[in-house]
Amino acid sequence: MAYNPADHWDGYLAPRQLDEYSATYADFFELKREDGILEIRLHTDGGPYVHTHAAHNAWPRFWQEVGNDPENHVLIITGTGDRWMTGNPRGMNPKPASDLEPDHIQQRMYDGWKLIESFVNNIDVPTIAAVNGPGVHTEFAMMSDVTFATPDADFMDPHFWLGSPPGDGQAMALQSLIGPKRAAYYIYAAKSIPADKALEWGIVNDVLPREELLERAWDLARFIMKRPRYTRWATHNILSRHWKKTVAEDFGFHMAHQMLANVASKSVVPNPELIADSEARKMF
Repeated sequence: MAYNPADHWDGYLAPRQLDEYSATYADFFELKREDGILEIRLHTDGGPYVHTHAAHNAWPRFWQEVGNDPENHVLIITGTGDRWMTGNPRGMNPKPASDLEPDHIQQRMYDGWKLIESFVNNIDVPTIAAVNGPGVHTEFAMMSDVTFATPDADFMDPHFWLGSPPGDGQAMALQSLIGPKRAAYYIYAAKSIPADKALEWGIVNDVLPREELLERAWDLARFIMKRPRYTRWATHNILSRHWKKTVAEDFGFHMAHQMLANVASKSVVPNPELIADSEARKMF
């Protein structure tokens, strides 16, 4: 039986239970837990997840809740339907960042910073990502201990293409996994990395048919759960150590440059002319 501090420590303040934080974040995540394995499924209205400012703000606190719950022993992160995540950059940036209130700019930067920092530093259990299709913001998937993907999944940082420096974590993850030279080319040229190349380059561990994706993730999670808890915790910390170092050393630099450039550009990001330049990307 697991050690329960409530049975031994007077005044023990227990973390929130799964049913509590599951209800709080129900608009963004569908949670299912079996035998210590927590499946986190991104969604919007029961369909593919659509990224918003509200979700951007909720993510850091959600990772804290998940990490604080001692009943979560292994995490599986996936999306809904046939897409990992979608976004509407124009809807999220209706006017130039330079026109925003200073506190608004600070909040945007804080949310983006804590989004990555909270995932890397607050999750102390093995993590498995099951990328169920194409989509934006795959940094969480790439920073997970193990990453599976469907054949149609892809990995791309579109920021430079859309007129913004790549500072929110996607480029940092690509640099770490495929090297700075490859990452530079794929960022400048706005090239997408398809699943087969992502497997070859070490971004993902396996490419699987969509109908087998979650089954493989759960099989691995159950295999991991057979090992002692302390071993699972220590192994995750060893395997994720490089991400903690990367976030501590580089992420603030990346994020600050992105926000500074967005404010200084005095334009709405993304620029429609840049979006229309999709044909030029095919040249590279």
